[in-house]
Amino acid sequence: MKELWLHVETHSPQVSMMMERILLGLLSLSGWIIPSICLHRQYHYVADPKTWTEAASYCRRTYTDLASIENTEEMNQLNNTVSSSGHSSEVWIGLYSGIVWRWSDGYRGTGSRYRNWRTSYNEPDFSSGDQFCGLITRGGGWHDGTCKYTFPFVCYRGTQRDPEFVVVNERMNWSSAQRYCRENYTDLATVRNDTENHEIQSLVWSGFYAWIGLFRDPNLNWSDGSNYKFSYWAAADNPLGSLTHVCAVALQSSGKWRAFDCERRLPFVCYSIPVKRQVVRLRMKPEDSSLDLNDPAVKADILKKLQDRLETKVSGATLKWREQPDGKVFFKEGKSSKKKERKKMDL
Repeated sequence: MKELWLHVETHSPQVSMMMERILLGLLSLSGWIIPSICLHRQYHYVADPKTWTEAASYCRRTYTDLASIENTEEMNQLNNTVSSSGHSSEVWIGLYSGIVWRWSDGYRGTGSRYRNWRTSYNEPDFSSGDQFCGLITRGGGWHDGTCKYTFPFVCYRGTQRDPEFVVVNERMNWSSAQRYCRENYTDLATVRNDTENHEIQSLVWSGFYAWIGLFRDPNLNWSDGSNYKFSYWAAADNPLGSLTHVCAVALQSSGKWRAFDCERRLPFVCYSIPVKRQVVRLRMKPEDSSLDLNDPAVKADILKKLQDRLETKVSGATLKWREQPDGKVFFKEGKSSKKKERKKMDL
């Protein structure tokens, strides 16, 4: 059990005449338990196959949203929810990613959409949900790669219209390679056509892969707007082809995630946040003993101050007064308590 002490001042115009002489003292909130307000998600398996967008719409209408997952405990809870339904294949969850490839130097002119993906290897394959940077192979084909890995790289000097390509045979991650090219040349290489691709291919001789300037932002997002901070990707390929968006599924063999075409029709998992009420007993001692704490304007002012303070600690909680059978919310503790007044509130 934890007590939280607040100092409350009232400035509401509705009660300015009454409250200008009043400074509410310290409020003792007995039974204030902050962790209990951080409510856990409840997951709901829906067997009706839908596209990812349709599933998200259904979840928002019926529950809260498509399932989002923030830790291993929630992942296990989701797996248990699905397995208890008897389902044994993929289900949509709320994770999705837009796919927009760009060049490091910002080039958007003719040839900016040229790609030479190594399609015989299902590239780009977004392996393990962690590949956002472009590589060229000694054979000229392109792969998406994990940006933190180190490889040689291709810079260019001169202008975007008339580039001269230079291979740097020092191994760096993509960001370090980009910085090196910008400091010593112009930028990482932009490749606009087969001629430029063949030119670079002929330069990549000391290693099988080299970074080029192609990249996409790691814009993985949850349908409900939650921050993407927990990942559970399967160590497998996720062929992207020409898709502009991919959506995540949880595999019921392991619970691990894969990225699929969002237009597939699959069962899915929604989540909801259960409503939880908590009664908090509030003891107040106004400095002006003549103040009527049951006055509607006074009650509204006190409640607003408490709600504002609560929102600095936790979100998603709402306060309201709990009325007694006689319609009042405050009552005196007794003569021996020097007119201390106690109040119960619903949290």
